[in-house]
Amino acid sequence: MRTALDLLTQYAAYHRDRRNIATHFVGVPLIVFAVGTLLARPGFELAGLTLSPAWVLFGLAALWYLSRHLVLGLATSAAVGALIWLGHWAADGSTGAWLAIGIGAFVVGWIIQFIGHYYEGRKPAFVDDLIGLLVGPMFVVAEAMFAAGWNREMLARIEQQAGPTIVRDLANARP
Repeated sequence: MRTALDLLTQYAAYHRDRRNIATHFVGVPLIVFAVGTLLARPGFELAGLTLSPAWVLFGLAALWYLSRHLVLGLATSAAVGALIWLGHWAADGSTGAWLAIGIGAFVVGWIIQFIGHYYEGRKPAFVDDLIGLLVGPMFVVAEAMFAAGWNREMLARIEQQAGPTIVRDLANARP
């Protein structure tokens, strides 16, 4: 079982350009929101609770996040949970609105991600390891927490292995 440090280090290796990291702060939440929206239907009852496929997947993801690192797992679960809740709110409209919002946010989120990876000059991490789809939200939350001064030791260890963040010179970049 890989730790948060291991997962973030591997993910960070694909995300060293600051512009790519910045696009992840928009693209990843849009994608999580979109998945929450699209999976908000159908609702079903279980033990007196109204659930949806989105809440079931959220529960599994939250357990996974918490098993990697308690503090980061709590923060990531809170952020993802808020996006899933917003997705349910967006899914309450008509079928057309539900699909337009969900599919639109999904497509726009991925376009933003691919723009970021253009700056990076490297494919997205999930291409080599599907777990990257779960690590993406954790990476964004960790980056926000690092920026706020949290866990400087973890950040230093990630940068020691993955390297510092940069702004890649596209004019002199190899194709």
